[in-house]
Amino acid sequence: MRLLIQRFFTASLLASAMSAASMNVEANQPDIVIYLSDDHSQFDSSLYGNDNIPTPQFEKLAADGMTFTHAFVASPSCAPSRATMLTGLMPARNGAEANHTYPKPGTHCLIQDLQAAGYEVASFGKVAHGNPQQVEQYGFDFVGNGKPIDQVRSQLDQFLNRRNGNQSSNKPLCLFVGTTNPHVSWTSPTTFEPEEVEFPPHHLDTPSTREHRAAYYQEIKELDAFLGELRTIAANNLGDDVLFIHTSDHGSQWPFGKWNLYDYGIRIPFIASWKGKIAAGSKSDALISWVDLLPTLLDIAGAKAPEDLDGRSFAGVLLGQTNEHRDVIFTTHTGDGIKNIFPIRSIRTRDWKLIHNLHPEFAFTNHSDLDRKAMAGAYWAEWADLAQTDPRAKEIVDRYYQRPEWEFFNVSNDQWEQTNLIDEPEHAEQIRELKRQLSEWMQQQDDQQLIHNEPRRISDPKRWHPDYYESRLEETDAAPKRRKRQPN
Repeated sequence: MRLLIQRFFTASLLASAMSAASMNVEANQPDIVIYLSDDHSQFDSSLYGNDNIPTPQFEKLAADGMTFTHAFVASPSCAPSRATMLTGLMPARNGAEANHTYPKPGTHCLIQDLQAAGYEVASFGKVAHGNPQQVEQYGFDFVGNGKPIDQVRSQLDQFLNRRNGNQSSNKPLCLFVGTTNPHVSWTSPTTFEPEEVEFPPHHLDTPSTREHRAAYYQEIKELDAFLGELRTIAANNLGDDVLFIHTSDHGSQWPFGKWNLYDYGIRIPFIASWKGKIAAGSKSDALISWVDLLPTLLDIAGAKAPEDLDGRSFAGVLLGQTNEHRDVIFTTHTGDGIKNIFPIRSIRTRDWKLIHNLHPEFAFTNHSDLDRKAMAGAYWAEWADLAQTDPRAKEIVDRYYQRPEWEFFNVSNDQWEQTNLIDEPEHAEQIRELKRQLSEWMQQQDDQQLIHNEPRRISDPKRWHPDYYESRLEETDAAPKRRKRQPN
C-alpha cells in the first residue's frame, strides 16, 4: 500500500511541475487558512439554528464573511471525503472509495498546484487521512502531526515563529489546520447538562444517549473556541489580507449521520471571510461541494486548475458576483472496514433528494451499533432494549438496519428525511428524471459500485441483530483473559 501511495504522489509532483508554466499567477495573493473539524453536522451549531449548541466563534466569523447554507461533502466518511478535497475528483475517479483507502497511483493532488502558484502549504492536525508518512506523501511543505487541539496549537505556534524569523519566507502561506473534534470518543468533561440536550426526531431519548449528546456538545464547544484562537493567530502573523474558511469533513457519528447520505451525514458548516473581498454578514444558498474547495483556492490564487476535475471554482459566489453554482449535488458512500458495508449513491437538488441504496438486501451497520464503546456508541444497548417493548423505538431501530432500495425526500420541508415519498404518484416523473441523472452520472464516473467487504445480510439477522453483537462483544472481551490462563 505504501509503495502505491508513493507512486501516486510522485506522479502528482511531476504533473504539477509540467503544468506550472500554464498557470496565470496574480501578484496579489491572499494568505489562506482552512480550518477543518472532524465529524460535525451543519445542524449542530447555533449559527445554523440549533441554539442548544452555542458556537459564538462561528457566528463571529459569519458576521465578518459569508455563510453557506447548502454546503455538502462528496462522501460521509473521512478518507474518501478528504481525498476528494485534495484531488478535486470524486471517489470513484480518485480511487479512495471505502474509508481508510487512498487515491490510486497517478492521481493528481492539488496541493502541488498551490505550490506552483507560489504558495507555501502547511498542514497541522487532521487534514489528510492516514498516518504521518501517508499525510506527508501529499506533498505539503510542512506537516504537523499533532491531533489534540493543544498539540496543534503548539506546533502551529512553533512553525509560525520560525517562519517569521526567516527573512527569506516571502511566499504567501496556505495553512490547513484540522482538529479531531468532535470525532468519537467524546471524552472531555462536559459543561453541558444531559437533561437539557436535544435530539433529532429519529433518535431515542435514553439516559446514555443524553450523556453521549452532552459530551458531543463539549467537543463542538472546544472546536468553536479554537476557531477564535486561530483567527487571532492569523491576524497576528499574517495581517489583514487573509482568506479564512471553516468547514467539516462530513456529519457526526450519530445514527443516520456519518456513513449515511441523509443531510445529517453530508450537509456541513461552511463559512468564509476575506476582508474587503467577501461581503460581511452575507449568506449564500448556492449548492457547493467539498470537491470544489481546492479548485476555488486555485482560482483565488490566480492559478489554472487542471483539466477534467469534478470540482469547480465557486470564487464568484464568494466575491458576490453570482449566487449560483451547482444545480445538483452528487454524493457517494461505499463503506468502512468490516463494520459498515453498505454502498449508497444520491442526487440532491435544493429541495429534493433521491437516495439509491444499491443493496437493500444488506443490513446497515457501523462502528456505533457494533462496538458500543463508551462515549461513542454505548447508548445502543439501551436502544436495543427499548426496541423490545416500545413500538416507536422498534420502528427507528428497524429503519436504521433495513433500508429500501430507493428513498425520495422533500428536503426543504422534511429536514430529517422522515417521510419517504418514493411511491407517491405525484412525484413519479420527477423521480424518473432524478434516477436518469444519477445513473448517467455514475456511468460518467465509471462507478463500479464497489462492495469492499463481506456484507451482513438482512436474511441472516443473527449477524447484525444488536442482541447477537452484544453477546459476541462480551465473548471477544473475555477471550484474551481465557487465553492468558492457558500454559505456553
